[in-house]
Amino acid sequence: MTIAATILTYAESLAGGGVERAQLELARQWIDAGRRVVLVIGSAEGPLGREIPAGMELIELGSDRYPALLALPRHVRKVAPDVIFCPGNYYTGVAAVTRLRLGRACPPVVAKVSNAFARADQGPLAAWGYRWWLRRHPAFIDRFVAMGAAMREEAIRVARLDPAVVDVVADPLPQAPPSGSAPPLPGAPFVLGVGRLNPQKRWDRLIESVSRLPDLHLVILGDGPERLRLEALATRLGVTARVHLPGHSGDPLAAMRAARVVALTSDFEGIPAVLREALSVGTPVVTTDSAVSIRDVVGPHQGSIVPIGDAAALDAALTRWSAPGTARPQPFRDGDDAGVRYLTIFDSVVEGGRLA
Repeated sequence: MTIAATILTYAESLAGGGVERAQLELARQWIDAGRRVVLVIGSAEGPLGREIPAGMELIELGSDRYPALLALPRHVRKVAPDVIFCPGNYYTGVAAVTRLRLGRACPPVVAKVSNAFARADQGPLAAWGYRWWLRRHPAFIDRFVAMGAAMREEAIRVARLDPAVVDVVADPLPQAPPSGSAPPLPGAPFVLGVGRLNPQKRWDRLIESVSRLPDLHLVILGDGPERLRLEALATRLGVTARVHLPGHSGDPLAAMRAARVVALTSDFEGIPAVLREALSVGTPVVTTDSAVSIRDVVGPHQGSIVPIGDAAALDAALTRWSAPGTARPQPFRDGDDAGVRYLTIFDSVVEGGRLA
C-alpha cells in the first residue's frame, strides 16, 4: 500500500492560535509514527515556537504576511510531498493557488474545516460571496476533515460537498502542559479567556460583563491587534484593576485549572479548542452560540451556551458557574487518536490518487 511518507503543511506564523497549535501537535504525532513532516512557515518566531516538535523540517519564508505563502508551489516542487495538509479555512486560498499553479503535478490536498461555514456575523452580500467561495473548494481540495459531526453536516450542506469526501476527526488536545511558565494569576476568583486578541473573539463583551460583576476578575491569555482597544475599554469602564492581559501563555491549562470558569464570546468559531481544553481539566465553560458544533462540545452539566449579543444571559451564566461551591464537570478529553486517524485519511487519499 502507498502511504503518505512525506507530509507538507503551512502557516503564516507561530504567534499563537488554536489552528497552528493543533497543527504542531498533529505534526508531533505524525513524526512519532515515522512520517516526514515539513512546515512551510512565514515566520517561526512567536510563542508557539517552543512547541515545534523535534524532527519537524522548517522552511521559513521571511515574512509572516499571508501573501508570502503564495510561494508554496515552489516549495512543494522541491519537497515533493505525498500530501499537503491545509490546517484551516483561513488557509484554503493558498491551497487554491497551489493547485492552480501545479495542476496535475500538485499532490493531494487535505483541508481541515476549522471555522463555521455558516457565519452569523456576515451580511447577505458577504454571506453570498462566502458561500460562492466555499462551493469552489472541491475543485482544489481532495478531502475535508471536520472537527465534529454537526460541523461536517454544515460543511456538506453549505458548500455542497460530497459526503464521501468529508471525514470527522476531533483536534488533539495537549498531552501535558506545553513548555513555558504559567502566567501570573489574580488572588481572587477569575474568569479566563484564551485566544487571539482579534475582532472575531469579541473580548469586549467579556470585559463589559465583568464590569457588571464586581466580585470577579478577568484574565485573557493571548495577544493581537485588539490589545490597545481592549485596554482602553477596561479603562473607560473603570475595571483596569480587575482585567488582566498578560499576553500569550505557554501553559494555559494551569490557568484553566485555577479559573472559576473559562469563557468564549466570539461571533463565529469552528469547534473551539479552548472549550475542549477547559473541559479536559474539569473547568466549566460559558460560550456564545457561535457555531453549529458548540452543542457537540458543551453539555448542560459542563457549562452554558448563550445567544450572541445577549449581555444579560452572559452575565447570568458567568454568575452561575463562578459561584462558590458550584460543582465542576468531570474532566473529559477526546482527540487522543487524532494523529493516527489523519494518517489513515492521508494514506487513503494518496492510494486513491489526485483530483482529475
